[in-house]
Amino acid sequence: MPRQAVAARVGVDVGGTFTDFVVDTGTNISTFKISSSPGNPADAVIEGLKRIGIEPSTTVVHGSTVATNAVLERRGARTVLVTTTGFRDVLEIGRQQRSELYAISPSRPPVLIDRKFRLEVDERVGADGTVLHTLDPASLEKLVRRVRRLKPEAAAVCLLFSFLRPSHERTVRAALRKAGVRWVSISSEVLPEHREYERSSTTAVDAYVGPVMGRYIGRLERAIRGRLWIVQSNGGVLKAAEAVKAPVQSVLSGPAAGVEGARTFAVRSGFDHIVTLDMGGTSTDVAICPGQPLQRRDAEIGGLPIAIPMTDIHTVGAGGGSIAGVDDAGSLRVGPQSAGAEPGPAAYGRGGTEPTVTDANVVLGRISGVNDLADDVEIDQAAAARAMDRLLSARSPTTEKRRRAAATVVDVANAHMERALRVITLERGYDPRDFVLVAFGGAGPLHGCDLADRLQMSRVLVPRYPGVLSALGALSGEHRREYAATLLRPAKPQSLAVLRKAFERLERNARRDFLRTGRPKMNRSLELRYVGQSFELGVPIIGDDMISAVKAFHQRHQDRFAHSRPDADVEMVVARLAATVPQAELPFTGAPGSKRKPGFTRIPVVAGGSELNARAFVRDTLPIGFRARGPVVIEQDDATTWVPPGWRVQVDGQAALILDRHQKHRL
Repeated sequence: MPRQAVAARVGVDVGGTFTDFVVDTGTNISTFKISSSPGNPADAVIEGLKRIGIEPSTTVVHGSTVATNAVLERRGARTVLVTTTGFRDVLEIGRQQRSELYAISPSRPPVLIDRKFRLEVDERVGADGTVLHTLDPASLEKLVRRVRRLKPEAAAVCLLFSFLRPSHERTVRAALRKAGVRWVSISSEVLPEHREYERSSTTAVDAYVGPVMGRYIGRLERAIRGRLWIVQSNGGVLKAAEAVKAPVQSVLSGPAAGVEGARTFAVRSGFDHIVTLDMGGTSTDVAICPGQPLQRRDAEIGGLPIAIPMTDIHTVGAGGGSIAGVDDAGSLRVGPQSAGAEPGPAAYGRGGTEPTVTDANVVLGRISGVNDLADDVEIDQAAAARAMDRLLSARSPTTEKRRRAAATVVDVANAHMERALRVITLERGYDPRDFVLVAFGGAGPLHGCDLADRLQMSRVLVPRYPGVLSALGALSGEHRREYAATLLRPAKPQSLAVLRKAFERLERNARRDFLRTGRPKMNRSLELRYVGQSFELGVPIIGDDMISAVKAFHQRHQDRFAHSRPDADVEMVVARLAATVPQAELPFTGAPGSKRKPGFTRIPVVAGGSELNARAFVRDTLPIGFRARGPVVIEQDDATTWVPPGWRVQVDGQAALILDRHQKHRL
């Protein structure tokens, strides 16, 4: 990449092995990868941006895993939790649910905030928002003295029913800031909704990762002279300053960007019902989009519930860098440990010796090494073979044994991903045969057809730049903010005024927040439940048409649970508003090459236990309309696509690879 100043948009995605960059000049797209810097992810981001050269007018949109890793590795800020007297242990008590119902000695993840850092203050707000006990000044002074002794970096304040009356939380925040606590999260702003445990947990995570995200984004802003945006967990983007104020919103930003990118390019190719397969170096993320990506608000990370809107993504520890080994019972396992960026798979020639999924694909010939990979990585086939020999124990290695071991490694990895795909399709009530599988990430196109076969799916789409699609998704996601108001009122005409007032307030907030971004499109929804239920279902609402929303709720309940109660009383729980402004549309990535018949190289590839004579093409030479039947290997610097026998490939008008099965499904 030449060192020339770019006044454009740059999408960045940090992965476990590579950090991806996409440069959009408005008329053209260019991409590249560099090795990630696990010790400090910002180093790789800054290095990549230096290679590009950016101007002050450049916009950088970044999908980050910093907050995710801080929670998973328990490397967040020193944090105190302030609660109403009597609710100090809400994080520890939780919902009293056992994740391992029949385990004799069940294990629980450690509580995010240790008990000595969980403090109380005398106050009480009732369930109707009335003040039952005014915030006690003496109690507040005592709290401040204890906080000064503990010297926390951050504080989470979650008082009972504060979403109805936030004044006490605001007073506590002011006192803590005066006491020297720089970062204070209050639940009435982080998650102004009912359910004490989820609200406390989400607010605690927000405070816990806040200083970490603040330092990370601050360093990027100092290094980047342009404008910085951060991808949220729901796939939308926020200005960096806003992301710092609400760091919990970006806990799962990277995978969400991939789903947005897959949806964008699938729609361009004429497909709106897709299943996404994002296979990177460390893990694989899968999601389903029946028109739009499914959203959820009950996710967990590191055993902690986080009740924020996020794309419904299921993750398994199976990636190109996943390490294969034999357990104590003599069975082959693959993952979740990964070779990562340092040293990486053995085939990358950077000192790795453990066998990985990537090494298995090299041994099988599906990664040929004819062309260099990202960041000038040259495939070392001999090193991949030596790594695979480690699985053969004391047996003398032969080419045949090595290939069988490699095929088994790939099969085990595919089994992990198949289970994940079944979770987000069949277990959600969707038939995978009705969807197109979008395979991306550095390793996804290598496994797409095999997984489609396992689920009897007949078509796979590989976008033009599969290995950097999450970075492309960062540039294609909407500017998005979501707002909520707790109602807890009967869904009856007498509650209409309350509903109308709630939406009016949410829309005022949205117009204020988007004042400098553009006029937002606003979509209303309403979460409803039958009186007495402990969960709710969301339905869209036009204006304040409560009657139609209730009818839609009955129908959705029927669709979801196979029964409904049209005569039962319905309760309004939460009013929600999604405000969006689209980003600039990505330019057409173009069809590479000319209309001349592309050249190819003959390479040996192992499939179905036999060595096949496959054709290896360079993707940049394939014109629109190109067709071929497997076995075919298609190589590009950010990914490799494997088209097995029984499948064929063609390049569509969007320069995407469309793979379809032309032979009967192989069981």
